[in-house]
Amino acid sequence: MSKFLAAGLTAAAMLLGSASVALPANASAGTPGGPGHIMVKFRDDGAAANVLQRHGIVGGPAVGSTGARLISVAAGGEQQLIDALGRDPAVEYAEPDQPVGAATSDQYFPRQYALQNDGQSFTNTKGDITVPAGTLDADVDAVEAWNTTTGKGIKVAVLDSGVASDNPDIAPKVAARANFSSSATKAGDPVAEDYYGHGTHVAGNVAATVNNTIGVAGVCPGCTILAGKVLNDSGVGSSSSLASGIDWAVSNGAKVINMSLGVRASRTLETAVNNAWNKGVVLVAAAGNGGNQTKIYPGAYPHVIAVGATDNNDAKASFSTYGASWVDLAAPGVNVYSTFPNHPFVLASQNNRSQGYDVGNGSSMSSAIVAGAAALAWSSHPGATNTSIREDVESTADEVPGTGTDWAYGRVNAASAVK
Repeated sequence: MSKFLAAGLTAAAMLLGSASVALPANASAGTPGGPGHIMVKFRDDGAAANVLQRHGIVGGPAVGSTGARLISVAAGGEQQLIDALGRDPAVEYAEPDQPVGAATSDQYFPRQYALQNDGQSFTNTKGDITVPAGTLDADVDAVEAWNTTTGKGIKVAVLDSGVASDNPDIAPKVAARANFSSSATKAGDPVAEDYYGHGTHVAGNVAATVNNTIGVAGVCPGCTILAGKVLNDSGVGSSSSLASGIDWAVSNGAKVINMSLGVRASRTLETAVNNAWNKGVVLVAAAGNGGNQTKIYPGAYPHVIAVGATDNNDAKASFSTYGASWVDLAAPGVNVYSTFPNHPFVLASQNNRSQGYDVGNGSSMSSAIVAGAAALAWSSHPGATNTSIREDVESTADEVPGTGTDWAYGRVNAASAVK
């Protein structure tokens, strides 16, 4: 008899709302965009050395083809020096080197602390729940990773409850669909339509379109999705459906397989996992929401990256399963904003979710975020192997509370992984 598995979204209904996109939290002294730098343009470059010497500073590199130079100064004295240089007839202008914050045109991006945490407070979609302010930079540095790659051309399989065809932020990213669940495809619906809601939320965390003026952004916005429906319309599946989905994902070119679900150990399932690994695929799965150290599968298999959940303060989520002996990484899993179907779905009524966009809670969201980071790493490392990509993602994680006890490596950092 097949063992049942269930999606990892908790029933907690904590939700997000609007906030502003602030300047980078990681701007620091000694780095461009932070304290300790100004930009100066001289009327006569021949006089530059003498002018700077009079003020006790030295020249710096050119700022592109602008004619200005980036000058290192003592942190805290920038404005005083700018004023002094501005009075020198040899100087055309002097100005601060301002930090630049990435802002997408996506409507709800300011609610996505998992991608960029500016310490913002926010409300849920309905505005009736307020989430307190988080900790600056308790995020996965997705925006910084996009300066290197957005993951174009990488396929991520989302083995879940399907992906909604009516959410324009994620539906166009679906490259292939298949249904391995016990729910039959309804007349007029595409294969792997989502009536539970979980798969659409997970897929949005992986690859929702960026800068399209609507909704949210995924960690890997250039990625495409292989939507394998292994959970039925009630969010229940079987070991056999998951194993079949894994094989399908491999045959359709998945570089990463995300499994935001859990089941008891199965030799058949482990064989499917090992076959996928041997074909060069990175596999990622939720560690679970039991609040204990009990292993669940496929996350606990050696060839799968198991992911626990953190909140917007980088603290372990109270519900997250943990244990550094088998949980590899952590990622945001509390109040994570993403896509939902634009039609009725089970989680909307069970957990008071809104259609279109809302938050999810669970290591399911965390797993999807790590899957997106792994996909970005694949994109930026031509010739890599699944072994090297896994090492990149794990070894570059940020050490946060719980590292070494709750999880082995830390909270994933996409920007570090792609470099």
